[in-house]
Amino acid sequence: MNTPWFKPKTGSAQYAMSTPEAMIDMHGIVKTFKNAAGEFTVLKGIDLTINRGEFVSIVGKSGSGKSTLLNMITGIDHPTDGRMIIGGTDIYTRVTESQRSKWRGRNLGIVFQFFQLLPMLTLLENVMLSMDFADMYAFEERPARALEMLQLVGLEEFANKLPVLVSTGQQQLAAIARALACDPPLLVADEPTGNLDSKSANIIIDLFEELSRRGKTVVMVTHDSSLTSRTTRNIIIADGKLIADHRK
Repeated sequence: MNTPWFKPKTGSAQYAMSTPEAMIDMHGIVKTFKNAAGEFTVLKGIDLTINRGEFVSIVGKSGSGKSTLLNMITGIDHPTDGRMIIGGTDIYTRVTESQRSKWRGRNLGIVFQFFQLLPMLTLLENVMLSMDFADMYAFEERPARALEMLQLVGLEEFANKLPVLVSTGQQQLAAIARALACDPPLLVADEPTGNLDSKSANIIIDLFEELSRRGKTVVMVTHDSSLTSRTTRNIIIADGKLIADHRK
């Protein structure tokens, strides 16, 4: 697994985790948005630890703050207050946006609801792209690594096809292959089955379960309560607060 590697602007961005098993430590995470109508606090002091190898579902109604919380983990958005430590790295304090972007590329795989594959690139090229951005693996090794990831998700025979020529379920599997290309210890998924039929959704969840068994930490935001029976832990968010946390 990859480890934090960058040098922070001043001081140190490295911190001990709350336990040796922890992958994510959230301390008092607050997110307040401001607009012409005033301020609105979406996250209200979230404290949460997620361990290595857990497959976690975060569930809540629309507007509950679940997607905002996921954006805090990925570094896509910044908390108004609080500390987010992932794998021993404080991803917000004393870290530039450029450093955070490179850290994200090497340590974090992100799966979106709408795939976000580049339509003019083949599935193989889409998977290779994440290695190019993160500058991972030697240039000549990247095609073989990308094909290995497509084999992992059962898409090797479609490697040279454009996204439009495969099903939506296969596009999501390709997006997962892309997210795994740099071997990140943490995979986060935002409504990854929201646009899929039940058969394709089950394939995705089967894969997440297998990745968790292999030691990856998988954090999935979903509105589908039926999927929570497949995860090892279910976190419920309401009105910006963590109201339930069930381990199985």
